Amino acid sequence: MSLERISAEAALNSLGHYSVIIDARSEGEYAEDHLPGAVNWPSLHDDERQLVGTEYKQISAFDAKKRGAALVAKNIAAHIEREVLDKPRDWQPLVYCWRGGKRSGSLALILDQIGFRVALVDGGYKAFRAALVADLPALAARFSYRVICGTTGSGKTRLLQALAAEDAQVLDLEALANHRSSVLGLLPGVAQPTQKAFDSLIWAALRHFEPGRPVYIESESKKVGNVAVPEGLIAAMRTSACLQLELPEDERVALLLEDYDFFVRDIEFFCDRLGALTQARGKETVHDWQARARSGDVASVVRELLVKHYDPVYLQSMRRNFAHYATAHVIAPHDRSVDAMTALARQMLAEPQALPA
Repeated sequence: MSLERISAEAALNSLGHYSVIIDARSEGEYAEDHLPGAVNWPSLHDDERQLVGTEYKQISAFDAKKRGAALVAKNIAAHIEREVLDKPRDWQPLVYCWRGGKRSGSLALILDQIGFRVALVDGGYKAFRAALVADLPALAARFSYRVICGTTGSGKTRLLQALAAEDAQVLDLEALANHRSSVLGLLPGVAQPTQKAFDSLIWAALRHFEPGRPVYIESESKKVGNVAVPEGLIAAMRTSACLQLELPEDERVALLLEDYDFFVRDIEFFCDRLGALTQARGKETVHDWQARARSGDVASVVRELLVKHYDPVYLQSMRRNFAHYATAHVIAPHDRSVDAMTALARQMLAEPQALPA
């Protein structure tokens, strides 16, 4: 038999060594967060876990354990039938559950008895989460960042995407957070990750970067929608070199109308989101914006949002929070187009000596 128990810290550094990472917790636990790249093979499904827990409290621990054992055996059998019958002898799974190891241990034992080389995470997800949180500050501090600054609509996300397409190291926090980082940044129909999952996504992205190459990142605030940027990363960003991305005002308005076209298509949704600015801008101003949007004049509303709301707030925040913003190197694409952003990205990567270190 070749069942191996490894620490959470060891798992942290060896995820890529396994054929598959198996999360034996329920679907709800898995959805909240899981080890990067893990697949979900519930030993107990959400409703079954609730059933066993209720029986444990209301009847007896012994009866609950019998019920749980029957359910776990049935579910593991289904996983084996569905996922394992075609696996070769050298297939090596890493298995974990919440903490105690009962759910993952049952699955790991059967896989081990089959003859696979199986690893089980001691302390499960809880221990791995603690190890990840402890590792994040040192991991974030390992890299040299180039912070892409620029007022709303200047194309920061488009430039990051262009840089990534040219094989630059890019950490796109808004993409990881499923949010565009403002009051109007909510993406309709797209849920944000939990804070734990957001941390895991950032950690997983950073661990694949090379310390000798710069990491391009947008000048985010501490929060991206409902999730917070880890403190170690935000501290590193705020002391890093800045690049100021500039676009003419007309181009910025046009870019926002393109990137937020769902507002143009759903004016009532736009007006509802504008309502969130009432405290900052006042009822009269917001009501005027809503009326003009409903009349079809979205462009003028977007322009005023930029000039009167977003630009002053953004510039004040940059000057206060980013140590090198005052000396930021200015970069300017020809226009807002993807082609222009690609050309700028290629120029930046071809002439790194022209950018601040």
